[in-house]
Amino acid sequence: MKNGEVVKLTDVHKTYRTGDVDVHAVRGVSLEIQRGEFVALMGASGSGKSTLMNILGCLDRPTSGRYLLDDADVSVLDRDQLADIRNHKLGFVFQSFNLLPRTSARENVELPLLYGTHRLTHAQLREKADAVLASVGLAGREDHHPSQLSGGQQQRVAIARALVNDPEVVLADEPTGNLDSRTSVEIMGIFQQLNERGITIIMVTHEQDIAAYARRNVVLRDGLILKDFSVTQRLDAATELGKIAPIDSQVES
Repeated sequence: MKNGEVVKLTDVHKTYRTGDVDVHAVRGVSLEIQRGEFVALMGASGSGKSTLMNILGCLDRPTSGRYLLDDADVSVLDRDQLADIRNHKLGFVFQSFNLLPRTSARENVELPLLYGTHRLTHAQLREKADAVLASVGLAGREDHHPSQLSGGQQQRVAIARALVNDPEVVLADEPTGNLDSRTSVEIMGIFQQLNERGITIIMVTHEQDIAAYARRNVVLRDGLILKDFSVTQRLDAATELGKIAPIDSQVES
């Protein structure tokens, strides 16, 4: 993996037109994120963090300013080129998991591979999906449907799906928002392990205790960066789990 910055925003603005009113969601944000960082984007509702995440994920374009992803100016790319970047350079994890309900965990994880340029055989798809599921603690659950999995297990499937194409950056939007406290710590432990492997993590959260698992916090207010600082007392998920009383043995995470 190359050194240096993987994300560079320069004076990025995003303005939405609502009737006769211009809504300035992002107002001149400049931000650099180095490869291997774990960054939490924080802020209250309306701060611009979700809009900024959509821009970082190539799901929306800035109204003005420049966005370089791995040295490529994504603002000049067409729709197909953006889709290719999303599939190969980025992995997405959402609060609501966004799993296909009538398909197995394995099939959910295989889905991004079907859109790749390298055509894999059925056996290769299965092997890769199963390996990634095992890496997030779901060995033996490959054939389970989402309705047969707990919330924490569903989020692990979503993380595996984000990882299956070996992305450079994983974007997580409120990844613990639908989870209880113990399961949230377990999920943050997975993100910390991924980060230790060199994967860049950019996470949106409004919870200070979740942001404390990252290495860097960027706080937004009214579309501007209010604070940008390194986390000096970063929480360790393994340590935090030891502080939480065991949950009922029938409840799986």
